[in-house]
Order: sequence, then structure tokens, then C-alpha cells
Amino acid sequence: MPSPQADQFAALLETARARFTNPSLDLATVRDIAEGMHVAASEPEGVTYVEVDAGGVPAIWCIPDGADEHRVLLHSHLGGSVVASMYSDRKTAGHIAKAAGVRALVLDYRRAPEHKYPAQIDDVEKAYRWLLSEGHRPGNIASIGHSIGGYLAIALAIRLRDAGESLPGAVLAISPWCDPSLSNPTVDSNAENDKLLARPLLEFFRESWLGGTGISADDPRVNLNNADLSNLPPTSVYYGTFELLAGEAVDFVELAAKQGVDVEGHAVEAGQHSFILAAGRVPEVDEAIQEMGAWLRGKLGAAAPASS
Repeated sequence: MPSPQADQFAALLETARARFTNPSLDLATVRDIAEGMHVAASEPEGVTYVEVDAGGVPAIWCIPDGADEHRVLLHSHLGGSVVASMYSDRKTAGHIAKAAGVRALVLDYRRAPEHKYPAQIDDVEKAYRWLLSEGHRPGNIASIGHSIGGYLAIALAIRLRDAGESLPGAVLAISPWCDPSLSNPTVDSNAENDKLLARPLLEFFRESWLGGTGISADDPRVNLNNADLSNLPPTSVYYGTFELLAGEAVDFVELAAKQGVDVEGHAVEAGQHSFILAAGRVPEVDEAIQEMGAWLRGKLGAAAPASS
């Protein structure tokens, strides 16, 4: 049974979806509405923010008090490549960074349809290389994100592996968009449960991101469940059981395990898509974030934060 706070969060998402799927609204207005979703999260205590140019990619440092300065979370936001930003994700990233006891760099990667694939993953790679140029060791960096940001977190590791380069120490993908073909049964079976996503919205995001590029939704470069996942870093995947994308997250974990990846999957019961947007307000979400923080510390070799 979801907590009352989880039910309130689901109602907030449903209201937001009704507003930004209004066909009479232009893209700028839709983006403004999506930015307001940050109100679902509380401000994490003891976290400060600093804007920075990360190798040509705008970004925000989320810096918890006493954070390990030598370990970093490279965070990619949600939004189907079309909406949301580093500003809408800063509180969520701040909560995860605080739980892990390290800093998080939240990226403002270029958005579609103005900038289609591969602009987003190009920007994540630029920021990763900037972190290396700043003296951070690859093994001390975790690539993390949610929704399409979860895809980007994994896709960065795949791209670096294919180039024969040093990989991040860990990957954390939350509510990842693994299969833009939208062929998994839960895209339809969870239609009544998921209060944020809907098939037409995902189709809009997909067309904005891939339309006109010549890249199909089955292409392994964008479809993680058709990709070679071998030799990836330790990977943790979290998803809500009410999500349209729940089934493809399960499929990804199974595929990664078969290919020898140190991977684990975690289901948040009755969790909504990108449930971490409710960080600091929903107990189920906060419990998951504490688990994520402990896992990240273990993989990056970071000490437990003083407040834990």
C-alpha cells in the first residue's frame, strides 16, 4: 500500500501531465510547466549549488556539507530529451549526492527537437572528459540519471567502452528509458498506473529526439535492450512498479546479467516514473535514495557522510 505522501505525489504528477500534454500549448510553455515539477522535492539541507561550465556544457555542482571532493556523480536529468533541465533536477541530485556523501554535477545537455540525437550523449561525454581534465579519476566518477537521463548514464559507459577508454566506476540508472521502440507490454499494461507518462507523450519525445536522424528506435545506439552490454561498470537500476517503463528496466537488468555485468535491479513498489522527483517528501523515495547512496559509496570507495 503506497504511503499517503506517495499518493499525493502521484496526484501532482497527474495534474502536471494534464497540463503539459495540452495540444494547444507551444513547446516553450510546456517546458515552463515541466520546470515546475521541481516543487515535488524538498530542498536538501546542507547542500549548496554552484553553476559551472563543464567543458562547454552548462552544469550545476550540488555540494553537500563535508562531501568527498575526489568522488563525483555525473547526473543527467529527465525529460525525454525535450523538457526539464539542470535546474529542475538540482534538488533531486542534491538528495542523492548527500546520501552518497559526494558531489554531483548536474548537466544541462542540449535538448531536442532543436538538437537531436546524438547531441545529448555528446554533451554528457564532454562533461565526463572535463571532469577528467579537472583531475578526477574515472573510477571515482559515477554516471547517473533518471528517465532519458538513465539511458544517458548507461550510454556514456557503452560509448567509452567502445572507444577503449577508461570507464566510470559505477552506473546508477533510475527509471531508465531503455527501449524507445515502446514494444514492452508494460507500456500499455501500466497505462492506468503511471501518472506521468503516456504512450502518446513517449511517441512525441521519440520523434523529437530521433525524427529525421535516420536512427530507428531499435538501433542499439539508442535502444539499450538491443545493445552489447558486456564489460560495463557495476550497474544499479531502480524503477517503480507503476511505470510504463518498468518492463524494459527488468529486461535491461536481465540482459546485462546474461552478458556478465555486475548488475542489480530494484523495484520500488507502486513507484511512479522518475519517483526520485519526490525526494525529501515521500518515505518510499527517501528509503530508495539512502540505498542508492550506500551502493554508490561502496562502488566509489567513499566514506559514509557524517549525517548518516
